[in-house]
Amino acid sequence: MVKRVSIIVPVYNEQENIRYFYQEVRTYMDPLGYSYELIFVDDGSTDNTAPILEQVVRQDGRVRAILLARNFGHQIALTCGLDHASGEAVISMDGDMQHPPALLPVLLEKWEAGFEVVQTIRLETEDASWFKKHTSSLFYRLINAMSNVYVAEGGSDFRLLDGKAVATFLRFKERARFIRGLIGDLGYRQTFVEFTAPPRHAGKSKFSLRKMLSFALDGITSFSKMPLRFAFYVGLLLGLISFGLTLDVVYTKLFTTGAVPGWATIAASVLLLGGLQLVGLGIIGEYVGRIFEEVKHRPLYWVKDELRGNVEAIPKNKRMAL
Repeated sequence: MVKRVSIIVPVYNEQENIRYFYQEVRTYMDPLGYSYELIFVDDGSTDNTAPILEQVVRQDGRVRAILLARNFGHQIALTCGLDHASGEAVISMDGDMQHPPALLPVLLEKWEAGFEVVQTIRLETEDASWFKKHTSSLFYRLINAMSNVYVAEGGSDFRLLDGKAVATFLRFKERARFIRGLIGDLGYRQTFVEFTAPPRHAGKSKFSLRKMLSFALDGITSFSKMPLRFAFYVGLLLGLISFGLTLDVVYTKLFTTGAVPGWATIAASVLLLGGLQLVGLGIIGEYVGRIFEEVKHRPLYWVKDELRGNVEAIPKNKRMAL
């Protein structure tokens, strides 16, 4: 029996890459003998991505396009694709050619060998800046030091999941998603494939510094309570320092003549305790804000339209939104 593979590709304003990416996937998948579907998830693009996807869908019935009603972010778009996939193995990758389609046969070979999670490790990105390389490395060191879930440095969202792993992943319902951490927490039999990411085929990266910081914050707060404990430890340390300063204030006032009325009290209380309170409230507020988002139980995404070809019937997923 021919095995079925789903390939999920979140896209956002990638009009210059879609056709080329589609041809490259065909180049490496067609000779393998699998039945496969290629699912593009358009994350609220504002360029000609959607019309181009419609043309590709009409050309090849193995291609599907799910058009989200607005931009929900890469991690949610990826979740949408996983929710709609019907393959026995599901591969997720970006459509800008920085996740090389040439690795598709390698991932499937590892799957056939019995691995249920095949994670790619990006050793280097050819066009990445010095700042991005070093901040990425720092982030992985931080999250691995602060949480019990190991996230491989250089891990990307280019991976293969067995159907069992996909079914388990879809049981996770949190909104602030750091999928690399969730996959690392799944268990199952995992292996890694290393690669060097080439430059983008066309266009510019949509992953701005603001999005990068938000992504990092999602990862840290989703898998670690260490910031809260850090605030407690800093508070304890500064409390001891403040107590020492208080003793100094009392000594200066009672046993010397050099005290300036009010100076030490203001320094100790305002500068130390005020700054500490703001930091602590900021950390607590970040966690409370995430609790607020979770308890509303809004859907993760909603679909504006779904484009399907007619060559090969593809089972319709039971949910259009989570």
